[in-house]
Amino acid sequence: MKIGQTPSQTVGPFFAFGLHERQDMAGEAALGQRIRILGNVYDGDGAPIVDALVELWQADAQGIYNHPEDPRQAEADPNFQGFGRSGTVHGGFVFKTIKPGAVPAPAGGQQAPHIFVRVFSRGMLIHANSRLYFSDEPANARDAVLATVPAERRHTLIAQLQSGQDLPTYKFDIFLQGEDETVFFEP
Repeated sequence: MKIGQTPSQTVGPFFAFGLHERQDMAGEAALGQRIRILGNVYDGDGAPIVDALVELWQADAQGIYNHPEDPRQAEADPNFQGFGRSGTVHGGFVFKTIKPGAVPAPAGGQQAPHIFVRVFSRGMLIHANSRLYFSDEPANARDAVLATVPAERRHTLIAQLQSGQDLPTYKFDIFLQGEDETVFFEP
C-alpha cells in the first residue's frame, strides 16, 4: 500500500467573528513615547490584501518583554501589554503603541529597538515572521540581526517616520512577494 502526502491547507482567509483585534497596545498610563504604526499588506502583484492578519509583539519603553522568558518581566511596565493584532479589511492596518526600548542581544550588547511582526494571509501555508525597525534609530547600525540582512534588502524592515502627523507615525508596508518582498525570518 502506498501512502500519499498529507494534504495541506493555507492559513486564510480569516473568519472575523470572535477575532479580538487589539490595535491600541498601550494603556493610558503606559510609559514611553506614543507612536502610530500604519501600513498595508500587498500580494505579489502589488494589490492590497484585504483579508490578512497582522500581529505585533514588542518590548516596553525600557526594553522589557511582558513574557515569562524575559528574566526582567517583574520590572515590565504593567500598563503595557506588548501585543497587538489587526485585520486588513481595506488592505491596511494601524496600531497605536509606544516606541520600544533596546533589548539585550543573546550574544551580549543591545539590539536596536524593534517590533516583531507576524503575518497570516490566504495562500500561505504558514505565517511569516519579520521585524520592524525605526528609520530614525541610530542603534540600527549596530543591530546584529539587521546586519545579517543584505544592505540592499534592509529597507524592507525599516518603518519610515512620516511628517505632519499629530502623533509620531511610522509607515511600514509588508510585501509578501515580488521585487520589494519584505525580509522574513525563520521562526
